[in-house]
Amino acid sequence: MLSLSALTAARRGVAMLGSTMRPDGYHGAYARAGFFEGWYVKLVSADRAARLAVIPGIFLGADGWPDRHDEAFVQVLDGVTGRSWYERFDAADFHAATGRFDVSIGPNRFSERGLTLDLGESGLRGQVQFSTAFDPWPVTVRSPGIMGWYSWVPVMECYHGVVSFGHGLSGSLSLDGGALAFDGGLGYLEKDWGRTFPSGYIWMQSNHFTRSGVCLTASIAVIPWHRTQFRGFIVGLRMPGPDGRPTLHRFATYTRARTTQLAVDDKRVRWSLRAKTGATLVISAERRRGGLLHAPEPTQMHRRVEETLDARIHLRLADRAGRILLEDCGEVAGLEVHGDIDGLLAMT
Repeated sequence: MLSLSALTAARRGVAMLGSTMRPDGYHGAYARAGFFEGWYVKLVSADRAARLAVIPGIFLGADGWPDRHDEAFVQVLDGVTGRSWYERFDAADFHAATGRFDVSIGPNRFSERGLTLDLGESGLRGQVQFSTAFDPWPVTVRSPGIMGWYSWVPVMECYHGVVSFGHGLSGSLSLDGGALAFDGGLGYLEKDWGRTFPSGYIWMQSNHFTRSGVCLTASIAVIPWHRTQFRGFIVGLRMPGPDGRPTLHRFATYTRARTTQLAVDDKRVRWSLRAKTGATLVISAERRRGGLLHAPEPTQMHRRVEETLDARIHLRLADRAGRILLEDCGEVAGLEVHGDIDGLLAMT
C-alpha cells in the first residue's frame, strides 16, 4: 500500500496536471506556504470614462520567516484618477474552485458570470455581468496556455495565464456616491500565481484598438533558471484573420522568437521582435503615470508596483516579406515597468 506521504504526493501530482490544463482555476489547493495567486479583472465602460482593474487574490507567506503573514485581498486601480486601494481579508475568507474561475473573498464574488463587489473602505459596490463568453488563450497538452511548455515546469518562480482576451460587460458599480455604468463595455481577464513576481519586468495589455477584435498582451522579465537566469518573454496578438476568424500570433521564448530591440526611458517602451517564421512585431508603448498596486514578497504583499490604465500602445505586424498585416494603436492600455530594468535590458 502507498504511504500517506506517497499518496499525498500522488494527489498533488494529479492536481497539478488538472490545474495546468485549467489556467483560470485556483492552483493553490495544496499550497501551505510561499504561494500567491491573483486574477486581474479589467473593466472598461463603453465610453471609456470608467476603467477599473479589480484584483482578487490570496497570499501565503514563506515558512521560516518570523514575520510571515497570510491574507486574502481585493485590490483596485481606478484608471481614470490613478487612485488605488488594497483591502485585506483573513485567508480563511478566501474560497476558490480549481477547475474554473470562481473566487469568493468575504462578500465579494468573481466568476464566469461576472463579479459582485462590496468593498467597505473604498465604497466600491455593485454587480457587473460578463455578457458574452470568455475568449481564452488556447490550451493544449503540448502548450497549456500562454506559457507554452514552461507551464509544465514545476519550479518556475511565477506562472501566467490569459483567461479572456475580451468579453462584453453589463451592469454598474457605485463609487464615491456616483454610478459607473458598464453596459456595452469591454472586459479582459488574466492571472498570475507562484512564489513571487520577477525581480524586473515589463508588462502591457490593450484590447481597445481601432480595429475591432484586436488584443495585445505582452511581457518580458528576468526568469530564474536553476543557478542562473535569462530574459524570457511572451507576446500574444489576437486579431481577426483574413477569413474573419480570430488568429493568435505568438512571439515567445518557447516559440524561438527573438527580441531584436528593447529600450525604456521615462516616456516610452520600445520593443521589436522577430518570429522564427520571419514575421516581425514592433511595439511602442507610451508611459503614463498610474497608481500603486501591491505585489508579493516572501513574507507579505508589500512591494509597490506602479501601473497605469491610461497608456497607449502603437504596434506594427509584418510578415516575412514585409507586408503589413496590422498597424494600429491601442488605448486605455495597462502598463507596468518595474524592478531591475537595467538588469533586464542588459540581458540578451
